[in-house]
Amino acid sequence: MSNAMYDKIWHQAQEALSVLLDKESQKMIEPQRNQVFIFETLATFYIKYVQIFRNLENVYDQIIHPQKRILIRKVLDGVMGRVLELKNEMVELELTEFHYFDDILQDLKLTPQQLDIPIPKYFLKEKLEVIKGREKILAQILADSGIDPSKVKYSLKSIPLDEAVKLIQIAERARQGRLRALFMKQIFLQEYKAKQSKMLGKKVMDPWAAALRIQKAWRGFYECKNTEKLREKEMIFLGMTPPPLFNEVSATVIQAEKVDRLRNEVQIKHEEDYREALVTIKNDLKLMEGVDIKENLQDQIRHWFIECRNLTGTFPDYPDIEEGGSAIIFSNKTTQQEEDEEWKMSPSVFLPAMKEGNNTYKDIWMNKDESWNFSQDYDPELIKEEKRRELESEIRVQVDELMRQELKNLKLAVDREREHPEKARKKEKGKKGKKKEKKAKKDKDLTADRTIESLYKELVEEGLLIQALKVNLSDYIGEYSYLGTTLRQVAIEPMPSLLDVRQLITLYGIWPLGSAAVHEKAPLVKSLLLVGPSGVGKKMLVHAICTETGANLFNLSSSNIAGKYPGKNGPQMMLHAVFKVARQLQPSVVWIEDTEKTFYKRVPSVEKMNEPKRLKKHLPKILKLLKPEDRILIVGTTQRPFDAELQSFCKVYQKIILVPRPDYASRYVLWKQIIERNGGVVTGALNVSCLAKVTDGFTQGHIVQAVKGVLTDQRIRRQTYKPLTAVEFIMAITSMNPVYKEEEESFKNWYAKTPLGKKRALAITGGSTEKAKDSGKKKE
Repeated sequence: MSNAMYDKIWHQAQEALSVLLDKESQKMIEPQRNQVFIFETLATFYIKYVQIFRNLENVYDQIIHPQKRILIRKVLDGVMGRVLELKNEMVELELTEFHYFDDILQDLKLTPQQLDIPIPKYFLKEKLEVIKGREKILAQILADSGIDPSKVKYSLKSIPLDEAVKLIQIAERARQGRLRALFMKQIFLQEYKAKQSKMLGKKVMDPWAAALRIQKAWRGFYECKNTEKLREKEMIFLGMTPPPLFNEVSATVIQAEKVDRLRNEVQIKHEEDYREALVTIKNDLKLMEGVDIKENLQDQIRHWFIECRNLTGTFPDYPDIEEGGSAIIFSNKTTQQEEDEEWKMSPSVFLPAMKEGNNTYKDIWMNKDESWNFSQDYDPELIKEEKRRELESEIRVQVDELMRQELKNLKLAVDREREHPEKARKKEKGKKGKKKEKKAKKDKDLTADRTIESLYKELVEEGLLIQALKVNLSDYIGEYSYLGTTLRQVAIEPMPSLLDVRQLITLYGIWPLGSAAVHEKAPLVKSLLLVGPSGVGKKMLVHAICTETGANLFNLSSSNIAGKYPGKNGPQMMLHAVFKVARQLQPSVVWIEDTEKTFYKRVPSVEKMNEPKRLKKHLPKILKLLKPEDRILIVGTTQRPFDAELQSFCKVYQKIILVPRPDYASRYVLWKQIIERNGGVVTGALNVSCLAKVTDGFTQGHIVQAVKGVLTDQRIRRQTYKPLTAVEFIMAITSMNPVYKEEEESFKNWYAKTPLGKKRALAITGGSTEKAKDSGKKKE
C-alpha cells in the first residue's frame, strides 16, 4: 500500500472518531435508567472504538511521516484508554468479565473476527534494542552461574537399584519381543508367497482373460481417481475446502513483507532526521529571533505595568513561578470560561486528549496540501511553530526574573513600597512544609547500598528472575462463542470461549504494560488470577504477556522460593529486591504458579517444610505500594482454587479470569492448526469435525501431546502415500484423563463465591444491579 492509501485510512479513522466523540458527548448529558439500553450504548461505543483502534494501529505502524506519527500515537493511546474505560463500565454494569455482542455486531454488519483486539506493534518495535540487550545480560549471567534454562525444569530423580533393574529388564524384554514378532512375520510372508507360487504354477491363464482383468482393474482405478478430482474441484468451488496452494506463501505476500521492512527503515531514518531538526531549528530560531522575542515580551509586560497603574493607581503583584509567571497574564481564558469548561468536563480521563488530538488533526492535517512532500519527511514549518513556543517559554523565565526586579524598582521609585516580610516567611514555610510531607511519604530503601545490576544478578542466580518463553498471544488458538447472547437471554450463564479469555489478557495485561500513558490513566489493574484445569494454557498466557510487552518475568511460586531468603525478615527482603528491580526495569510480570498454596486453608503435612504461606501477609502490602506509574502486574495461576482461603485470595487478586476447557468450535480449530504446525497435512481422509466431537472434555495440552505423539518424523514422511486419519489421534488421546463436566461445574461454583460472582448471581436471580453492588460491598 502507498503512503496516500495509509493517509486515506487515517483520514477515515479520524472522521469516524470525530463523529463518535460528538455522539459520546451527547450521550453523557442524557440520563438513562434502562439497563439494557445503557449496555447497548456502551457496547456500541466499545465496538466502534475497537474498529478505530485497529485502523489507527495499522496506520501508525506503516506511515512514515514523523510528525503525523506523533499525533497518531497520542490519539492511539487515548483510544486504547477509552476502550479500557468502557470495558470497566460494562463490567460494573453486567457484573461479569465476559460480554457478548452478537445482536449489536449483526446490526453493525460486523463479524466477531473484526472485534479481535490487536496488540500494537510499537510495544516491541520501539524498545527492541533494550530487550535484546537485557536478554544478552540474562543469558550471560545464567552461563556464568552454570544454569541452563532449558534444563532447570527437568530435574532427575534418583530411584532404587531394584527398580532401575526392573525397568531395564522390561525394556529389554519388549525389544526382544518386537524382534521375535518381526522375525515370525517374515517367515509367514515367505511361506505364503511359496504357496501362492505353487497354486499359480498349476493354472495357466488365457492371455485375453488376463488382459481383460488388468483392463478392468485399471479402468476402475482411473474412474475412482477422476471422481475424487471432480469432487475436490466441486468442494473448492463451494468454498468447503481450501485451494491446493492455499497454505503456501505467495509472491505478493513476500513482496509485501519486503515493502514492510523498507518502510521500517525509512521510518527510523525519518525519525532520526526529525530529532536532529528539532535541535538545529531551535538553535537557528534562538540566533535569529531570540533577541526580538525577549524585547517583545519585555514591552508587553511593561505595557501591563502601565495599564494596571492607570486603572488601579498602583502597580500589580507579579505572578509567582508556580502560578506560571507572566504567561498567566496574557492567557485568553477568563474565570467564567474555566468554570464552564469544568462543568462540561467528561468523566473520561482520555476524552480530552482524544479531542485535543482530533482538533490538531482538523487544524493542521485535514486539508493540508502535501504535494511538495512526496518522500513524507518532516515539515520544517511545523517544527518552527512548536520550537518558537518552546523558545518563548524558556526566554519568558529569564524575562520574568528581570521584570520582577524592574517592578520592584518601579514600586520603590514611584510608590515607595517594599515587600512585606510576613508574606515572604509564609511562602518559605509553605515550601518547607511541602518538602517535609514529600520526604515522609517515601518508603525506606532496604537495599540503598546495592546497585540495580547487582540485585538483578542476585535474583537471576536465585532463580527468581527467569527467562520467558517466546510465545505470542496469537498462538493461543480458539474460536468465539456464538451462543453467548442466546444463552443469557434464557438465563443460562455460558462458559467463556478461549478467544474471550485472550481478549481479557490483552485488555488487562498487555495493553497497560505496553503503554505507560495508558497504564497511568486507565482503570488500574494490579493483579490478575487465571483459574482453570490443567492443560488449558494458563502458563502459556503468562509467558505470552511477557513476550508481547518485552516484560521481565519474576517467579515467586511457593515451590520456587522454598529455602530462599530464610529468616524472619527474609520474605520482606526478597519482595523488596524483586519489586525494586521490577520498577526500575519495567514493564514486569510477577508470576505465582499454584498460587492457592500461598493462601492454603490447611497446609498439607508434606509441604509444611517448604513454608508455602510465606508471602500471604506481605502481598496485600505490596499491592498497596504499587502506583499507576509502576507498570508491574502480579499474575497468579491455579488449578485448585478450592484449597485457598477465599477472602484473602480475592483481596490480593483484583481480576479473576476463568479459563475453560475448549468447546467444539475451539477444538476444531485447535486440531486443524496444531496438526498443520507440527508438519501434518489435513486431507479428506482426516475427519477433523469427528475428531473435535469425540474429544469433548480434552484440553489444549492433551491435543498438543496427542499430535506430537502421532506425528513422528517417520509418520510425517509416510503422509504422501498414507494420509492421516482421525483414528490415529483418538488412539493416542484415549490414555489421557479428560476434564469431566463435574470438574468444570466445580470451577463455576467456586467462581460464583467470588465477590463479582456473588453480585452476578444476585442480579440473575432477580435482584437489581444496585442491590448486587451494595451487597457485594458489605460482604467485602
